[in-house]
Amino acid sequence: MDLAGMLEHIHRMVWGPWTLAVFLGVGIYFSIRFGFFQVRGFCFWWSATAGSLFKGENNRADTRQGGRRDSEGERAGAVSQLQSVCTALAATVGTGNIAGVATALAAGGPGALFWMWISAFIGMITAYGETALGIRYRRGDGRGGFLCGPFVYIEQGLGMRGMGLLYGFLCLMCSFGMGSMVQANAALGTMAYAWNVPILPGGILFTALLGLVIVGGIRRIGKVAEKMMPAVSGIYILFCLLVILSSADRIPAVLRAVFSAAFEPGSAAGGVGGYMISRGMRYGISRGVFSNEAGLGTLAILHGAADRADPKQQGMWAMFEVFFDTVILCTLTGLVILCVAGTEPGANPYQGAALAAWCFQRRLGAAGEHLASASVVVFAFATAMAWYYMGKQAACYLAGGFRRGIFEQRIYPVLFLGAVFAGSQAQLNLVWLLSDIWNGLMAFPNLTALLFLCGEIELPDWKRKKEN
Repeated sequence: MDLAGMLEHIHRMVWGPWTLAVFLGVGIYFSIRFGFFQVRGFCFWWSATAGSLFKGENNRADTRQGGRRDSEGERAGAVSQLQSVCTALAATVGTGNIAGVATALAAGGPGALFWMWISAFIGMITAYGETALGIRYRRGDGRGGFLCGPFVYIEQGLGMRGMGLLYGFLCLMCSFGMGSMVQANAALGTMAYAWNVPILPGGILFTALLGLVIVGGIRRIGKVAEKMMPAVSGIYILFCLLVILSSADRIPAVLRAVFSAAFEPGSAAGGVGGYMISRGMRYGISRGVFSNEAGLGTLAILHGAADRADPKQQGMWAMFEVFFDTVILCTLTGLVILCVAGTEPGANPYQGAALAAWCFQRRLGAAGEHLASASVVVFAFATAMAWYYMGKQAACYLAGGFRRGIFEQRIYPVLFLGAVFAGSQAQLNLVWLLSDIWNGLMAFPNLTALLFLCGEIELPDWKRKKEN
């Protein structure tokens, strides 16, 4: 068995029926326990998150908390509410929204899009729970910032430092896989396809630019994300809508294919149909988790950098991020691909981000191709810089006081940038398989902690405010 075959076998084990059952089970349990807040409280949490941005709220530092502060009164090592949200969006809105969707549809058929919706629906309340717990248990890191994430609430809430160390190690490995290698791979593959950029110099340039950002820490990452994500996301949505509207006559057939592939009665009997529905579910949910990261615990790490520290508010922002990432962006990308390339899996010679770029080019010409390609590169860059922060938090937790943080301050940045460059030169299928494996493994300790600590998660009083 070659390396690709071995990784595919491990992938089937990690993302087997038991893993899907755990994700679905925890999400359904949380949904029932919290009264389907992600659906019934939609107007409330939307107003408290995205709606508040139009009112100019949620972007002021809370100076009541202690710790070192700079000349502007902000806590050193922390970011504003808006910067925290944009950084979290940078991690969720990435190559998974373009290359990940294309890969899921090619491997699992149109039904994979349906299962991405399911992963988002149940993932929203899971994201709320893990983020609220992260803020509840976060602690100072001794440098003016915060140490926050599942490794903290696993250790302090459950008293299981060993499991916390396990999660920290898996998170660290994910930063070298999903957070660096996948992003660089998708970015360089797109640059080579669209602009004939040579892989080697392109990889060097991508790595160098990323290094200039991450050397400034979370403050610089937050500022770059704040300027980058709203503009790029808005432009990408606009171009997606142009492509979809140009293929409006195909939308009904595409939607029928999405639902029929997910619920085809004959697939229960096995054969080719049963194989496709199982692959559709496996790739749809795994790519959905890859994209929105709900259940992995990473959103808790990212929101821990926010200067304002209300668990309920941060939890609702996490819900918004999952919704925006999968229900809006992944759906738009999926419809673009299915409307232009068709609904038969594997019918197109392109794969990954190149498939999405080809679809944009078919409808909008060279401008559409360049826009899609540029979006992949920018999303990949933003996701990589956000994952650098998450990996550094894991490295900080794992290293403890090792020589005043020499591991996370000096060794980890070099290893991360090395993984970025290596990913830019690697094969796409191997990188995706390895990243999916680390994703699946990282979810288990986090979901276990969520189940045992769910009694400490509180919802905002949205019912009373709704009645008033």
